[in-house]
Amino acid sequence: MNYSALSNWTGRKLKLPKQLKNITVAYLLFLMVSTRKHSLTAAAEFSNLSKSSFSKLLKRHPDLAVTNLCELSKKQVRQFGKNIRFMADGKLPWKIAIIIDATLQNRSSLHAQNVQKFNHGNGYRIGHQWTNIVLFINDLLIPLPPIEFYTKSYCRKHKRPYRTEHQRVVEYLADLDLEQYIGPHDPKQVLVLGDSGYDDKKIEKTISNKGWTYVIALKKKRSIKTLKEYIDTPKSKGWHQIEQFFKNHRRIKWITVCLPKNSPQEKRKELRARQITGYLRHVGKAQLICSEMKERRKQRRKHFACNDLKATLRQILSAYRIRWEIGVSS
Repeated sequence: MNYSALSNWTGRKLKLPKQLKNITVAYLLFLMVSTRKHSLTAAAEFSNLSKSSFSKLLKRHPDLAVTNLCELSKKQVRQFGKNIRFMADGKLPWKIAIIIDATLQNRSSLHAQNVQKFNHGNGYRIGHQWTNIVLFINDLLIPLPPIEFYTKSYCRKHKRPYRTEHQRVVEYLADLDLEQYIGPHDPKQVLVLGDSGYDDKKIEKTISNKGWTYVIALKKKRSIKTLKEYIDTPKSKGWHQIEQFFKNHRRIKWITVCLPKNSPQEKRKELRARQITGYLRHVGKAQLICSEMKERRKQRRKHFACNDLKATLRQILSAYRIRWEIGVSS
């Protein structure tokens, strides 16, 4: 009996919807084949179907899909857990980075559910948003289960409790147990990287309470308070917006920072930055930084906060560059 005849015979015996019949039959036949490893990729090659088609088998088993992703992540990290290098020998004081970033999936039709208007840096777009959490260890990216975003109308329709993206990130980080991935470790060697979309006092406090370090880009209107040495007049006491503060305090000197090259062919990147120690409102003491590309000063300046007061300016900017490079390439 050839493959086509066997496929038709198996399909008649199974009472399945049409959209699931082909991939179910293909996967069952593949399981009969003697091979070293049965995976969705190998099943797709065997049946000449797209690998994404087999994800339909997990449609009604979302918990199983998340559990499998967790187990795969832990298995991959354990392979490197015994020999974790300090941020891949980049002379940074941290061994592992947790990177938070958002991805927007464009709507598939004009009547798609759970879509909303988001600003992703290049203007407003309508689509489905996911918050991705990944581990960066020994130059390797290891994905963790992503956080899906539900709109208020979608939650109301499906009787789900509505929580904002930031609330869900706080819950995710609070429940994240890294010992299941890398075993016993020093929390001070864990770094969390995020762009200004995750500049939230609750996120920053959650990271600090776990003993981790954060390097997060700040919104230009984020309130900060400086130490007495930076206060010019009695009237300037209190909280300032970080962008306006650095504009008003020009006596804080610019420092040129050369970032390490990722490859011999890459041009050396030079930044200039200004650095002070102060307080993030409702969070605590942190290093506050204003930086820009040295050769492109018309580019918008970025502001950062880091709660590791011993980290150098070069280490902080080099660490955030990891998040930026991954965001561009992903």
